[in-house]
This record gives sequence, structure tokens and C-alpha cells, in this order.
Amino acid sequence: MTTAEEYAEFGSREARGVSPTYERLSAAIARDDALLALLDTLPPGKRQPNLLFGVVRWLGGPVDDPVAFHDFAVTHWPAVEAELRTRATQTNESGRCAVLLPVLAALPQPLALLEVGASAGLCLYPDRYAYRYGEHEVGSGEPVLECAADGLVPPDRVPRVVWRAGLDLNPLDVTDPGDVSWLDALIWPEHAHRRSRLRAAAAVAAADPPLLVRGDLVDDLPALAARAPADATLVVFHTSVLYQVPPPRREAFVRLVGELPGHWIANEAPEVLGYGGLPDPPSDALHNVLALDGRPLAWTRGHGQAMSWFA
Repeated sequence: MTTAEEYAEFGSREARGVSPTYERLSAAIARDDALLALLDTLPPGKRQPNLLFGVVRWLGGPVDDPVAFHDFAVTHWPAVEAELRTRATQTNESGRCAVLLPVLAALPQPLALLEVGASAGLCLYPDRYAYRYGEHEVGSGEPVLECAADGLVPPDRVPRVVWRAGLDLNPLDVTDPGDVSWLDALIWPEHAHRRSRLRAAAAVAAADPPLLVRGDLVDDLPALAARAPADATLVVFHTSVLYQVPPPRREAFVRLVGELPGHWIANEAPEVLGYGGLPDPPSDALHNVLALDGRPLAWTRGHGQAMSWFA
């Protein structure tokens, strides 16, 4: 896929109906030869829309007007390029816990959670958040995570978590204002509810910080998994992470996680793990596949806002 095609697809499949600002901006960049030429000087993983938009916003640039965005990005390209090369799309969306919860609650309790690609670790607190699946409410506290669930009987309890740890190449610190500002820049412009959710989830994590380890998902996973308490069910999980990992390394991770004790929860785009025989998704919007131990269970939306359980 060319860079232009990547931006066109992002706008039509991921941003459409979710962020008019990013839908409009993606379509404009897909036709912007000057900006595309600059992006094509970067490694493929550094050209992605969410990363570019987040960097420009973090640097104080405009995203509401495609012309103003173009002028800012081109004029300030050395600064934009430097941030693109050093940063990653570490969107730490606590809302994704809403699609993980049904699986986590059904596993043998208590749980030892280990998140791969943990960012600041906000998805390591599924037991501390409240949830609303239509009229069904679970848990207490803030934030309240809302999810439209189809074909699913929602859980009647949150899991019991006795250990939580995260692995990331560049873990973020929720007590560091600079790190939190980067997480804020990654939230799409119209999503005030996600900004409120970020602040509430960051407060939960800051009050009881998780164990976050800087490391590689293959080289450093076994040592961190070995630190989990033996009397808890180990759950290794990740959400929208593996698409950033080169396929050979991704395959090595899948082999490794299959050898670990406990369970593995994946929430990734369908092509990332190559599932076969999936039912049609509920719409042409971008969906992830929620899977337990390699078995697909449901279609999910990227920010945890909806899930459709397989029959």
C-alpha cells in the first residue's frame, strides 16, 4: 500500500463517522504530493496518519484546516520529522478494557495481567473501572466505559487482579506531564469524552502505578512473565499493537506466547494475525478481532466503543 493509499483508507475506514476532522485531513493528504514526498523519506512505520496528526497537534499545529495543516507541516518539517522518528502511536485507550472485560471475567481468578505494548499501562486496570453495556452496568468508579455489545451477555463482575505489569519499548509515565500531553495529542480532536477518560484513568494509574518494563516483546517477555505470582492466572494481552511489529518478529511472539503458562488475549486487526474463516464484520468500518488463545471470539471497534460477539 502506498502512503497515499494508506491515508485514503484511514480516512474512509477508520475516521469516517468517528472523526470528521481526520476524515477530511486524511483525504487531503492522500492528494498532497509535497507532503507525501516528505513522508516517503521516513521508514514505513513512521508515516502512519495517527502518528503524523498526533505529532503536529503536540507541536501546536492546526488540524482543523487541511491547508493550514499542510503549511505547518511543510514549514516545520525538521521538527515534525524529528518527532515522527522518535515517537510512536502509543494510544493508551482505557476504553478498550470494555471489550477485554468479558474474557477477563470468565477466566479462573485471580489474574496476573501482563500487557505487551502497555504505553502508560492504563489498560492494566480493568478491575478499577466501571462499565456500561447498554442498560447493564458493571463495577464502580471512574471512568465509566460505555460499549455497545451485540450477541453478548455482559459479565456481572469485574475480574480480581492481584498483579499487573506492562512491557513496552518506550513506557510512558502517567505522573509525567509531558508523557500525558503526548497521550492527549493522540486523542482525536472531537473526542472530548476520551480526554475526560484519559484524565480519570491516569488518576487511577498514578495512585497505584503498575510495573512497567522497558523491553522487547520477544526478548524480554519470558523474564517478566516469570515474575507473576504462581497462584494467579497469567494473562498476556495486547490491543492494536502487533501491526507495528515486523511480521517475522510478530510470528516469533506468537510462538513464544503460546508456550507460556496461562492465557493470551489478542485484540488486533484481522490481517495482523491472519485469522481464517471469520464472519463478515458488522460494517465496513475498521474492526479488530478479539481472540483468546488464538481462537477468534468477536469483532471490536478500535476504542472499545462496540463489540459484536461471534455466534
